[in-house]
Amino acid sequence: MLIQEDVSLAPFTTLGVGGRARFFVTASDEEHVAAALSFARARSLPVFTLGGGSNLVVADAGFSGLVLKMEIPGIHPLDAGGRVAVGAGVEWDAFVQYCVNHDLAGVENLSGIPGTAGGAPVQNIGAYGQEAGKSITVVRALDAHTDRIVELSRAECAFAYRSSVFNTCFAGRYIILGTEFMLQPRGRAVTQYADLQKRFTFGSNPSLAEVRNAVIEIRKSKGMFVDTDTPDSWSAGSFFRNPVLSRDEFAVMEQKARDRGVVAADEAIPYFDAPQGKVKTAAAWLIEHSGFFKGYAHGRAGISTKHSLALVNRGGAQASEIVSLMKLIVERVMDSFGVELRPEPIFLGFET
Repeated sequence: MLIQEDVSLAPFTTLGVGGRARFFVTASDEEHVAAALSFARARSLPVFTLGGGSNLVVADAGFSGLVLKMEIPGIHPLDAGGRVAVGAGVEWDAFVQYCVNHDLAGVENLSGIPGTAGGAPVQNIGAYGQEAGKSITVVRALDAHTDRIVELSRAECAFAYRSSVFNTCFAGRYIILGTEFMLQPRGRAVTQYADLQKRFTFGSNPSLAEVRNAVIEIRKSKGMFVDTDTPDSWSAGSFFRNPVLSRDEFAVMEQKARDRGVVAADEAIPYFDAPQGKVKTAAAWLIEHSGFFKGYAHGRAGISTKHSLALVNRGGAQASEIVSLMKLIVERVMDSFGVELRPEPIFLGFET
């Protein structure tokens, strides 16, 4: 196991901003992970686990601890009933492709999402009517508090909209090593999401491969498919979560927007039903109705020309410029709608 020093982190992120890590190590097996953790503990260093860097903003000052680049490989079918184990370092989209190739339904709508399989449980990635947490049965992880390898059930992971125990109550405690999924052999694809319904004839039964291809095309059209030659993909993906509100909170938000003239009297704010009787409204719509637009520039940072939820590095941007634009958007949406947008990415190296 090679411990490197003073390693630039920007090339390891899709946003392409940020400073350097004091120490950096690549872990290709569980023993490497344990050894890296021991190295850090002996020097009282904080540890950050890096996957694909697709949901990450690194501070310009860098990170003063150890960055553990997770590269544990392997996709292993566990039985004929749809149980599949995947190493934390496997590229997420490669795992989705494997599942589609083997006619296993449950993650096809998550095609084209950048990052690694180890990051999927953390944020409970979701898109077009599917969430990873609905198919995950077990997460295998190293407990940094006890130095023991544990297996957490779906219930113990407490999956919710864009969250889990790994990014909330136990953030930083567990280093994910691998995940088990329960998928549906020869299962039917999920196509009820509006963007997908437009692609297929009503009543049709598209294959998993056809749905995967459609999802990738949709993501490309919105600049949400990583392409190093396309500036619109130099982003951290969707930068803000869609606000989930009670119906009373939504009514207050809508009235405030009408009182301020942000929304016309006959205009409706879009929303979707959410669990527990709540509603989810569209962060992109709120952003665009707060004075921003696709292609908006803020120094060397900006908003994607294809999707107003993606903040992009327009070329040579610093992390401070991305954060400045983020704060500006949050302030204007709050002024216009009385709702605070919550960012999705992880912020590494920033002062608390």
